[in-house]
Amino acid sequence: MQALSPHDKKHTQEVVVYHSAYGLRPAVIDFADKLRLAGHTVHTPDLYDGEVFSDRNQVVRKIQELGFDKLLERAAAAVEKLPHILVYAGFSNGGACAELLAATRPGARGAILMHAPLMVRDLGWKVWPSDVHVQVHFADKDPIRNQAVVDALGVKVRQSGSNFEQFDYDAPGHLFSDSALPAYDAKAAELMTTRVLDFLGGIGRLVADQSTRES
Repeated sequence: MQALSPHDKKHTQEVVVYHSAYGLRPAVIDFADKLRLAGHTVHTPDLYDGEVFSDRNQVVRKIQELGFDKLLERAAAAVEKLPHILVYAGFSNGGACAELLAATRPGARGAILMHAPLMVRDLGWKVWPSDVHVQVHFADKDPIRNQAVVDALGVKVRQSGSNFEQFDYDAPGHLFSDSALPAYDAKAAELMTTRVLDFLGGIGRLVADQSTRES
């Protein structure tokens, strides 16, 4: 990847990436590094204090042990000392963290939901903020995807005047972006990363254009 020009650097973002229920796996770090290579500032909070899993049964036990409310509390605490102007991204369960903070923490510029949103409990927000754009990525064969949940989010985002886009991938399962998990699909993972980078660049251009109009 080529270095960014000074003009391109105006379009970079500060991003928080939340890991899935499997923990802060190497694939999440690799994804964050690709965003950093494109010039973005990226934070990858570890909500599990170093625990990483590869077995679904272990994941279920961890979520039951920690509790979903505690997970959301940790997600919020992880950004307390960060600037408010952020893009929130999340893999699978981490998408709930990204969605909640993008909806409720002032200053959000966007939400990137990868293998998300999932059919979890109501996160408590009612009205999506304006100018907080959303990008959703799902495998078309994802066994836990619920399109009604995606569509409901899309309606609320569009009602706010924000952009909502959904991308579907010909991939075999849920976490297709993790090379060490069974559902991995290299082509889909690469395409998703490209689209995320385009989304981040697009937010930067929208902000720059708005600043130009207001000046």
